[in-house]
Amino acid sequence: MEKLDKLVSTAVPLPIEDIDTDQIIPARFLKAVSKDGFGKNLFRDWRYHHDDSQVQDFILNNNTYQGQILVAGKNFGCGSSREHAAWALADYGFKVVISSFFADIFRGNALNNGILPLQVSQDVLDQIFSWIESDHRMLLEVNVEDQTLRIGNLNVPFDIDPYKKECLINGYDDIDFLLSIKDDIENFEKNRIFTF
Repeated sequence: MEKLDKLVSTAVPLPIEDIDTDQIIPARFLKAVSKDGFGKNLFRDWRYHHDDSQVQDFILNNNTYQGQILVAGKNFGCGSSREHAAWALADYGFKVVISSFFADIFRGNALNNGILPLQVSQDVLDQIFSWIESDHRMLLEVNVEDQTLRIGNLNVPFDIDPYKKECLINGYDDIDFLLSIKDDIENFEKNRIFTF
C-alpha cells in the first residue's frame, strides 16, 4: 500500500446519505479477483446511463470538482460487506473519505486498503460541504500523524485506531506490519519459557 501520512487536496462533494456498497460498486462488477480496474465502475449506475453515456450532472463527471478526498453524506458504506467498494474508491484515486458516519465493515475494509475513513460531526460535515460549494479549489489538509483535518479556519481532530494509524503512515498491510516486527517476534520466541 502507499503511505498516507499527510494529504493536501481539493475534494469532491457527494452530499447523499446512506450510500451503500452496491451504489459504490454494483454487484455485477465483482467478478474480478485483482484490485485493478474497479475505479472505472465506481458509482457506475450514477455516472453512466444504460447506453454508457455519461450522466452530465453527476459530480464525478464534473471536472470542476477533483481531488483525492471524497466528502460524502452520513452513513457511507452501508449495505453489504464487499471489500470491492474500498478497491473501487482506491483505484479511482481517493485516499480519504470524510463523512459524519461510516458503516463498521466499510471502515475496516477502507483502512485495510489504505483509505482513511475520516469521521466528523454532522455540523462540521455541513460546514465542509458549504465551503466546497463556495470555493471548489479550497484545500483540505489531512494529517494522519497528528490526527487533524484542516480546512479554512477549522482544525478538527479525528480518531483512528493506533494500529491502523501505524499501518497507514508506513504503507503496511497486516502482513507488512508483521514483517516489520519480525526480529521482535523471533526474539520473543527465543526467550519464551515453557512450563508444563
